[in-house]
Order: sequence, then C-alpha cells, then structure tokens
Amino acid sequence: QVQLVESGGGLVQAGGSLRLSCAASASIFSINDMGWYRQAPGKQRELVAAISTGGSTKYADFVKGRFTISRDNAKNTVYLQMNSLKPEDTAVYYCNAQTLVGGFWGQGTQVTVSS
Repeated sequence: QVQLVESGGGLVQAGGSLRLSCAASASIFSINDMGWYRQAPGKQRELVAAISTGGSTKYADFVKGRFTISRDNAKNTVYLQMNSLKPEDTAVYYCNAQTLVGGFWGQGTQVTVSS
C-alpha cells in the first residue's frame, strides 16, 4: 500500500517560486508514473505535470516553460519546481502515484499566489 507525503506548499507573491515534494513510502509495488494535479474551488481537478520511471515528462499547456517535474527513484520522491507563479496557479495541488494495483493520492497542499 502506497502512502504519499507532500510538502512545500504555501503563500507566495506573483512572480515567485515554490518547490513541492511528494515522497512515496511503504510500497512493495513498482510506481510506474507519478504526477501533480491541481484543483481550484468550483473547477475540475486537472493534470499539471507527470513523469514516468524512465524520466519522460508531460506538462499542461498553462505551465510549460514555468514548471519542472523531476523524480528521484532512489528516494521514491517526485518534485515540482514552480517558477514565475501567477494568481491563476492558486489551487490545492495533489500528488498521484500509479502502481500495478492502482492509483494513490496525497492529501493535497495549498498553493496561494497573491497579485
């Protein structure tokens, strides 16, 4: 069973940066893909970025050139470096891990960007 522990959220001024971390623990299964999603009040949860075991990445159009996802397989941790933050980025950010027996979600971390 996978448990995901997130950190790094907070309040930042527009144009600033944050780095989110998500560590997966207590799993006997291979984690094939990890990613970050976000959800703002009244809106659907949407993919922000994802990364495979081999390091292949994909990004939502609205974060390309600003956010970078990376993965440390030895630590079973995924990171999201968020630069040039905009007020529109304000949302709860969730970590996701896909394994051979299904998907798992973190608790979510609030990111708030002031104008």
